[in-house]
Amino acid sequence: METITATGAIDVLNPITLEKLYEIEETEQPKINEVYKRARAAQLTIAALSVKQRVKEVLKIRDYVIDNREKLITQLIKETGKSRTDAYTSELFEICDVIHVFAKKAPKVLADQKVPTPIVLMGKKSKIIYQPLGTILIIPPWNYPIYQGLIPSLLAFLAGNAVIVKPSEHTPLKGLFEEMYEKSGFVKDAIQIVYGSGVTGQRLIDKRPDKIHFTGSCRTGKKIMAQASQYLIPVDLELGGKDPSIIFDDVNMERTVNGVMWGGFTTAGQSCTSIERCYVQENIHDQFVKMIVDKTKKLRVSTPDRNIEDPADCDVGCMTTDFQCTIIEEHIKDAVEKGAKVLCGGSRPEGTRHFPPTIIVDANHDMKIMTEETFGPVIPIMKFTSEEEAIKLANDSPYGLSASVWSKDLQRCDRVARALVTGNVSINNHMLTEGNPHLPFGGVKESGFGRYKGDAGLLTFSNSKSVLVDKQSKLIEPHWYPFTKTKYQLLDDIVTSYFSKSKNWIKFASSGLKLDSIGNKEQIK
Repeated sequence: METITATGAIDVLNPITLEKLYEIEETEQPKINEVYKRARAAQLTIAALSVKQRVKEVLKIRDYVIDNREKLITQLIKETGKSRTDAYTSELFEICDVIHVFAKKAPKVLADQKVPTPIVLMGKKSKIIYQPLGTILIIPPWNYPIYQGLIPSLLAFLAGNAVIVKPSEHTPLKGLFEEMYEKSGFVKDAIQIVYGSGVTGQRLIDKRPDKIHFTGSCRTGKKIMAQASQYLIPVDLELGGKDPSIIFDDVNMERTVNGVMWGGFTTAGQSCTSIERCYVQENIHDQFVKMIVDKTKKLRVSTPDRNIEDPADCDVGCMTTDFQCTIIEEHIKDAVEKGAKVLCGGSRPEGTRHFPPTIIVDANHDMKIMTEETFGPVIPIMKFTSEEEAIKLANDSPYGLSASVWSKDLQRCDRVARALVTGNVSINNHMLTEGNPHLPFGGVKESGFGRYKGDAGLLTFSNSKSVLVDKQSKLIEPHWYPFTKTKYQLLDDIVTSYFSKSKNWIKFASSGLKLDSIGNKEQIK
């Protein structure tokens, strides 16, 4: 496995102005050892709490977020460059919504679950109990640093675990979570923050957490999985996406164009579920393109001097990192060289991260813009003729995170949604599977594996323990030693009379009673 070398202090910049906000250092091993020691001690306290008591703790976080929402949003914008409304809807609102849902859901999902016991085990009872795994390592991405740093942590906590979070070095939000947990009165050391780059991440993994939940790039996800495999640490990986949007010719054009435009440009396209490929049925292609270009040109774009305290500061924020701007430019250059046309946007003011929303046409699958994750405010558009072709194009990708299908024909939408190889599909909308906390979220193929939110969001951080309860009686089970010809024949009679196509209930009952009766007779004495 590749070892990352520490490079000293890491500067955290405001992507809007490029001014330095502060710096962070790698966390050294002795401090990491202390963090794990505190986490494992705190986990015993957390596990001793009932789920309802844990819910009360999580509600303290909800109240803190609501009371301090404007302060949190301002710090978030300074490190990500989001528009203020994007910051509110995609992070603060979602945090409150998820907590609201799981405050009710957690006690039910994590309660002991009775399950049926087959007739051949008559007299016994079965159940599943859900217990914490221990200490969970959460590694969130730089694009949704509050939401992704908080929500998996709270779900893991609700399941009874202690949590260690290593934020991205690009948007670490230094001090934000620590102040949140301290001032809200949350359980001490239940969720701890450790700063640093991949160097610190490797050190944290080497201390063997009981599970790793990672959201980020496919490249980094593979490294984490390789290191975790040395210790057999289970991992959830929510990785990249190249999400397709399929637009059929019967749509309400006005609504669909507005929805696709938002799906491609919200958070400046820096979402793993942003629209990164747009397939439009050929007979409405030109009309669709004209309308989306006209509307895109009217969007208010981030500038270095925007007022981030104003809820209407801009529609499309700036890019968070410079390296992502470079990737966008490389993809656009490759597309143009291969015959695509840029109808609006396409380049940023030199020396800034303010990349304008961009529409590209005449795209095809020979271009990086249609095959590699762009992760920016760019919508490449390609024509299709039939439903079958649209499905084939959408599935022609190494990724499989999310998708959207647009049509008045809901039967067709359902048919296409089922045919897409992806973890999530929104019909006549985009990205909204993420907006429903009752739905599990995750991908397939190179978009990763594992699910969080929904019931899976709690169970992924739990040990599902199977328990079978029998009576302490005098009965010697007939399948225990010794093995005899009589037992074997009666067992065969049970199989053929109960499991075969033509059941023979009389023979089954008779054989079962005989088998039970000889357990005490034919035993080792």
